[in-house]
Amino acid sequence: MILAEVVRSGFVECVHHGSVVVLDAAGAVVASAGDVTGPVFPRSSNKPLQTVGMLRSGLSVADPADLALISGSHFGEPFHVDRVRSILRAAGLGEENLLCPVDFPLSATERDAVVRAGGGAERIYMNCSGKHAGMLATCVANGWPLDDYRDAKHPLQVALAETVTELVGEPIAATGVDGCGAPVFAFSLTALARGFLRLAAAPDGYERQVADAVRAAPELVAGTGQDDTQLMHGVPGLLAKGGAEGVVAVAIPDVGAVAIKVADGAMRARMPVLVSALRRLGVDAPVLDELATVSMLGGGVRVGEVRAVW
Repeated sequence: MILAEVVRSGFVECVHHGSVVVLDAAGAVVASAGDVTGPVFPRSSNKPLQTVGMLRSGLSVADPADLALISGSHFGEPFHVDRVRSILRAAGLGEENLLCPVDFPLSATERDAVVRAGGGAERIYMNCSGKHAGMLATCVANGWPLDDYRDAKHPLQVALAETVTELVGEPIAATGVDGCGAPVFAFSLTALARGFLRLAAAPDGYERQVADAVRAAPELVAGTGQDDTQLMHGVPGLLAKGGAEGVVAVAIPDVGAVAIKVADGAMRARMPVLVSALRRLGVDAPVLDELATVSMLGGGVRVGEVRAVW
């Protein structure tokens, strides 16, 4: 189904198809479009669910904010990199233990700063290095091997798969290799929204610990001025985590949850569609007006927008 359109100079030049599901506070589907029961890879939207699994497996952090970074896809700002190093150091490990790929920071500003300083791509700059640091710390807590912690058959990954399955209330349909090299689990958008609602509305326990950490430190989940960060600052109680290839999931206690997959993987269509979905739940906040459209530029000025049609 067409979820969003791209308008340039008053002319619709392309559209984005996809699927979206909206749940009420009780977890019932109140609106949907496209296929919301077939499996998708949520990509990094899996991360908060995986962090719950790490805590259940014995992960201990010195600062609750560490859980936000472990659940996030950071942009490589100095406070992100310093905290990854801190998590590793507390586990008696170093950057050499990370098995995520080498990369530059997602932040263009920080990437330029690294290059100007004569630096290059490093594992710690990779946006998933926080998750990998958490995985390594969990392995240390259990005495599990460190050299193959990304393997789907490793005790860590088996435990995380069990937790994710339980949280989303649906069997994992497929296990793939994510961009960072760790396993990524496939299940439906409805299950993804259900899992996020469970975390956001949890009265206590590990689910509540993760949700509270993410909501309290949204800059650690993404970065300064990023969509997830803006949403969590702008809507009280909202839990958000985007994923690659056009995925985003959010939940608000006593309100409901939304999960979206843009079929062609376009990230620019996510926020306009999400705003439309949240408004169906009665959510109203200035930040939604800011994110309802994405500007299209021509000659350096706004000449159009990406907007939801669902």
